[in-house]
Amino acid sequence: KEKKRSEGRGNRPRVDSLRPLSRRLRHLIYRFVRNTMNACARGRAVVSTNDRAQSGDQHAHTDQPVSLGTTIMAACYKDGVVLGADSRTSTGSYVANRVTDKLTKLSDHIYVCRSGSAADTQNLSAYVIWFLEQHSMELGKEPEVLTAAKLLAKLAYENKSALQAGLIVAGWDEHRGGQVYSIPLGGTMVETKFAIGGSGSAYITGLVDATFREGMTEDECRAWVQRSVTHAMSRDASSGGCVRTVAISAHGVRRDFLEGDKLPL
Repeated sequence: KEKKRSEGRGNRPRVDSLRPLSRRLRHLIYRFVRNTMNACARGRAVVSTNDRAQSGDQHAHTDQPVSLGTTIMAACYKDGVVLGADSRTSTGSYVANRVTDKLTKLSDHIYVCRSGSAADTQNLSAYVIWFLEQHSMELGKEPEVLTAAKLLAKLAYENKSALQAGLIVAGWDEHRGGQVYSIPLGGTMVETKFAIGGSGSAYITGLVDATFREGMTEDECRAWVQRSVTHAMSRDASSGGCVRTVAISAHGVRRDFLEGDKLPL
């Protein structure tokens, strides 16, 4: 019996990073990853259009992959974290949505910044929201920021060939205070004092390195995030619209919206 049990578990991935979660919740993660993510990958497969283009099909270009762009960032300040993002969703040279909300709430004190494929990141966020709800009910308290980051990193890593998702998880918990975790394409997870992502991040790397200060107040950190995202929007054609920010601390969550004609250029 022990041999059969070990053989049955031989193909299952390791779950060392998710040991605090219940056995039932880990099983749900396996089932969702195996069934839903594989179906999502098949649905996102791009059909080759070389033959159609040569035959003169006027709709051949619609099957080609399009470029995606955005600007997201998060930073720690003295009492918590501030997340920020632009609001433009682009598909190549076409602006699909001018006022997208790229700051998604995972739990009361945990948010995620989304970049890459909107479908992929919305799908990942929806799964993690559900997982964290189950986990918090089992614990009887709010989940930790690290738990949310590890769940997203695990899903992103195990499906890295099928997903296009760059994420920044940030929030506050009673054990470690404000935290920021960067999860770029591929599913690596890195804890840092601040993180930037998306196509616009290439234009402000030097700016944020030179101007970030530890121990900022909430107002100073929010102004720094808004100014940095605005600079990226002014240079990156795939970023634009308005700037949304979320400040999270022990005192609660505060959302701010900066309109496009009021950006600190």
